[in-house]
Amino acid sequence: MFLLRRVLCEGLGRGTGLLPGSGGRLTGSQSCFAAWRALETRACIVHVRNYAQMKKQDSPSQLDDLPPTMLQKDYADVQLEEDVDDVVKRLMSLEMASQSEKLRVKTQQLVEKVKRNPNDDSSPEVRIAKMTARIRNFQEHIQKHPKDKANKRKMLMSMDRRKKLLKNLRLTHYDAFENVCKQLGIEYTFPPEYYRRATRRWLAKKALCLKVYQETKRLQAAGLLKKRKSSQAKTPENQGTPV
Repeated sequence: MFLLRRVLCEGLGRGTGLLPGSGGRLTGSQSCFAAWRALETRACIVHVRNYAQMKKQDSPSQLDDLPPTMLQKDYADVQLEEDVDDVVKRLMSLEMASQSEKLRVKTQQLVEKVKRNPNDDSSPEVRIAKMTARIRNFQEHIQKHPKDKANKRKMLMSMDRRKKLLKNLRLTHYDAFENVCKQLGIEYTFPPEYYRRATRRWLAKKALCLKVYQETKRLQAAGLLKKRKSSQAKTPENQGTPV
């Protein structure tokens, strides 16, 4: 960078104006500074153009399998006749529906797979299905906007709630738990058997135990531990019996 600046200053030190619209000759320092600013501006423009031309890879969405001719949730029970205008059909279908409306339809499809009876609306299976659709929607959003911390926090909270529901369902109705994981494509990871709060006293004790263990391994590798034990065993014999 410094070499490029030096070359520009030496080449343009004679006062030749390179900028369009300069209108005449400039001094050496002015022409050097103007040419340097012009190169920086051009480099920034090229970088911005290249970034704008980059096409981000579209990640697969859970809404891709929804056909555009499917009716929205509010118009699912409406019987459309053949002579209905095409514009009306498009307005009532998912082709012109919003993202939230498509998410409602997808949530209803997941609920239909796991609900216990036609009137089931509050069972653990239904709640898990609703949370799953919401979590996947958050994941797709965060892949496009990785700096959105608020939605990431909401996603993690929803995942914790779903994990608790899955844990309780596994303990109470194992068959329903297996069916939910299979129908919704959920990979359940078992929680650890033992939880312990990490206090400062426990951390200090753990660090001391690790230090003692590493020191013992070092002495065993050097062969000094046996010598120390043998010397400690001989010391009581040499002391003799007290009078």
